Amino acid sequence: MARDDASRAIGKIVSVSADRLVVELHRGSDNFTIVGFDDIHYVATLGSYLMVAMQAEYVILEVVGLREKDSTPSDANHTEMDKASSAKFLDVVPVGSMPMQGGSFRFGVSTFPSLYADALYARDEDLDRIFNVEQPSELETKKDASGTDQQGSVPHTIEIGTFAVFKGYPVKSRLDELFGGHVAVLGNTGSGKSCTVASIFQSVFMKPEAFAALGAAFVIFDVNGEYRRALDNVPGWIKSCYLKASEPDMPVPDVSEKRQGSEIKDRFRLPHWFMSVDEWALLLRASEKSQLPALRTALGLTTLFPEAPRGDVAENKLKKIRNHVSAKIILSILYSDASSPSKVDRILALLNTFSTDKISKDIVSPGLSIYFGQFRDGPRHDTSKKYEELLERLNRHVQDEPVLPGYANTPFSFERLKAALDLALFYEEANGNKQIREYCSQLVTRLKSVIDNPDYEFLRADIDALQAHDREPTHYVDRLIGIAVEGECYKKERQICIVDLNDASDEIVELASSVVARLIFDRMRRADPRNAMPVHLILEEAHRYISEKPSRFAIDASITFQRIAKEGRKYGAFLIVASQRPSELSKTVLSQCNNFIIHRIQNPDDLSQIRQMTPFISETVLRRLPSLPKQHALIFGNSVNIPTTFRVRDADPTPHSNDTQVRDIWYVPMDPYVCWKPPKGSSDF
Repeated sequence: MARDDASRAIGKIVSVSADRLVVELHRGSDNFTIVGFDDIHYVATLGSYLMVAMQAEYVILEVVGLREKDSTPSDANHTEMDKASSAKFLDVVPVGSMPMQGGSFRFGVSTFPSLYADALYARDEDLDRIFNVEQPSELETKKDASGTDQQGSVPHTIEIGTFAVFKGYPVKSRLDELFGGHVAVLGNTGSGKSCTVASIFQSVFMKPEAFAALGAAFVIFDVNGEYRRALDNVPGWIKSCYLKASEPDMPVPDVSEKRQGSEIKDRFRLPHWFMSVDEWALLLRASEKSQLPALRTALGLTTLFPEAPRGDVAENKLKKIRNHVSAKIILSILYSDASSPSKVDRILALLNTFSTDKISKDIVSPGLSIYFGQFRDGPRHDTSKKYEELLERLNRHVQDEPVLPGYANTPFSFERLKAALDLALFYEEANGNKQIREYCSQLVTRLKSVIDNPDYEFLRADIDALQAHDREPTHYVDRLIGIAVEGECYKKERQICIVDLNDASDEIVELASSVVARLIFDRMRRADPRNAMPVHLILEEAHRYISEKPSRFAIDASITFQRIAKEGRKYGAFLIVASQRPSELSKTVLSQCNNFIIHRIQNPDDLSQIRQMTPFISETVLRRLPSLPKQHALIFGNSVNIPTTFRVRDADPTPHSNDTQVRDIWYVPMDPYVCWKPPKGSSDF
């Protein structure tokens, strides 16, 4: 053993087993502290570290237990333990190793220390190597948009807090590993998750050196309306966008004084034709067997019968299919068991909405004359003749089941979809499915509800009233992630986008988050070059829309996030998932997370889920989770060398998620002041 190591020896290993070791401290001390040549070391604190020299490397041990045994002879008059002569033991577990000279810490141990090997206390420089805080920022030269060389510093790590055991000692996380994968922030309500998320992205943007994180892109799904305030102290060169989902008559809150000139605000809009068929099924809760096929047909029919002409080429290509659909439906109505007046009413109503140059109201109406309740077989020969001519005309347009056009995500109104759904049901009935309307009654009712419900106003976009960035999916996503076309290149305009869904119901949150996430993911997959501008989606209260429990409908929102979790790394799309119920979260999403920050968790189901996710972490570490104080957390994953319990750095300012101050609110003077503000434009009740 080296001379320096010998001076740091505090005891010897007296027991070695597969899961833990026991260190007996040297005699003669009345407490568990060691006075070293550089400082006083508290070696017996749970979570502190010891080292054992083995050939050319150190094995790092974590203290998980401590105990004491009195070794003095039994004496009836001796009532107190002799602390100086008692034997003191530390239970430790091996967590990793590192070279004696230089090199980095490696998690995991392949060779265990031998019996009676000396245990050493860890110095500050040893902790620096264990926690990887040695790497300083690098000075680099990069070109700006004009091609001019600029010099600045690029950090390797960000400080996320301080060590819970070694007071004031910084805990840092490697930037590439933390943000180069998915992250889960878990913990009970009130344990500090929101402050942790805010603190992390504040750390990213609060670097005072040149080369600030202007290339970052965070999109925050803020379901509690918390994060806008957390940006108040972010430097002004970091730009943000705030989109509020609210009813049309509710104003969007003004920008704070500190963010004037650095934030744009707007109402959140999501044009409904951006949605995929599966997302329409999510919105309308369509069942898979009967309702989803009818919905798919209806969405295709909005393309077949557009509200605006699309040019001769498109018209000529679809003309025959339009005539086929109209003719087959009208023939089906004419051959049905309904009364003749009822048939006429249904056909004319259909032609008011869906008509072609060959099958229109003017062309069909002459053949629908009724004489004594009949279209034909009456005494008037011309009535029968016109009816027969109508049948012949319609049959000429019927084809042998041509393939209907698919949904093309082109603009259409909700009213047009409602009519197209009715047309799709007519078409299914014409093909022999007589019960389809009964099966789809709930789907029709749901669509009417969405049309009438003011909560869905953000979906009911009027194409003529939209700005350019809301008309087309690519421009829509580019605005969210803060880029815009300038000449032949893209220009970075903003780094943060907050989508405030605080006023939205769970089903709206589920839909909006799923659609926006899918649009961003699709945009990242098409980007050239690929994975050149990462986007991080921060998902607050993720258990509300990334559920492990499968939906009884055709689709649920978690499928989108599961795909991003599995494939997003290749394209630069990453998730930061925050939840208070990990047991309800999609196991697929959690299994793909590279880093975990876990606050206090007390629910047995949630603790069990954590244990399943972290088989390499000792049971002793996991037992601390129910008793972690507020603003303390356990971090593990590839962004840190070792699972670490730490105090999260203070968020400044904190998100709008403070605990209710019940005592201060309850105990007030007579006729107390009420701080609530009435809605604008309201009057006395």
